[in-house]
Amino acid sequence: MPLEATMMIIDNSEYMRNGDYMPSRFNAQSDTVNTIFQTKIDSNPENTVGIMTMAHKGPEVLVTHSKDLGQILKALHTASSKIGGSIDIPTAINIAQLALKHRENKNLRQRIIVFVGSPLQGTGADEREMVKLAKKLKKNNVAVDFISFGDGIEEGESNVLKTFVEHASNGDNSHLVSVPPGPHLLSDLVLSSPILSEDRDIPPEAMGTASGPSGSGGANTFEFGVDPSLDPELAMALRMSMEEEQARQAAEDQAHRAATSAAAAPTEHADNAADIDADEAAMLQQALAMSEGRDVDMGEDHNDDDDNDDDMDEEEAIARAIEMSMKQNQEDQKKQ
Repeated sequence: MPLEATMMIIDNSEYMRNGDYMPSRFNAQSDTVNTIFQTKIDSNPENTVGIMTMAHKGPEVLVTHSKDLGQILKALHTASSKIGGSIDIPTAINIAQLALKHRENKNLRQRIIVFVGSPLQGTGADEREMVKLAKKLKKNNVAVDFISFGDGIEEGESNVLKTFVEHASNGDNSHLVSVPPGPHLLSDLVLSSPILSEDRDIPPEAMGTASGPSGSGGANTFEFGVDPSLDPELAMALRMSMEEEQARQAAEDQAHRAATSAAAAPTEHADNAADIDADEAAMLQQALAMSEGRDVDMGEDHNDDDDNDDDMDEEEAIARAIEMSMKQNQEDQKKQ
């Protein structure tokens, strides 16, 4: 278990009012501060923890080298009434380093944990100045951990913090952990990150830490960023939350498909009706054609009968003429 004097720098800027982390960014940060304090003190009774802010009117030290949880909670309450302004990371880190330098027990290693939940501004966004500060801290054997969340993990800003950690790390003693919004708790993911692995007497490999001094994404190797063997209840809760969300999305997709099918049904019915009408029209035309064909045939048969009648009239006329000729010959013979 390490002997350490830790100074936590919390973000109390205006961005801490956002509610993307339940119940708010500042409250989620306060819970994480409490978790870190408990873990550090439980790790070794000789450890001390301090806390300071870095926004509002400027960086301010609230508690230095304390083992009393009550002082930490009182400092958090005081900070909650001083939310506003923008963060000043370089100035806050320099003040924290001075506070650690004047620790009572010089055998305690020095560590600074910085919470970043708002955009980097001023000197804090200047990579060159931040690298200078990181090299100075490394020279003075001060480890630095960054916990970025909210606007602190936006693209471009996290690269500055990552570069800072790489230059400040000495034997992989500095880390960057980014925690995006989600159903998880900020304190739970920090507890299962490389930042507290040594205090919990757990090898960094078991925490799912990534290779490299930054340790960024250290809790992201496991599903949901949590090792089930270390916190099975949290892993189960996150898994159930994901399954419920998947079930909800599947129900929405099914309802959408049903609505689409219902909308397509009248069109299909209309097409079938049109096909039926077309078939009926074709059958009617065929019937008419067949009917006309029968009429033509009947007309032809009638003409044939007329021709036969004409032939019969001619034969009868010839027969009568012959008969009359024979009668006249007989009468002439009688007269003679």
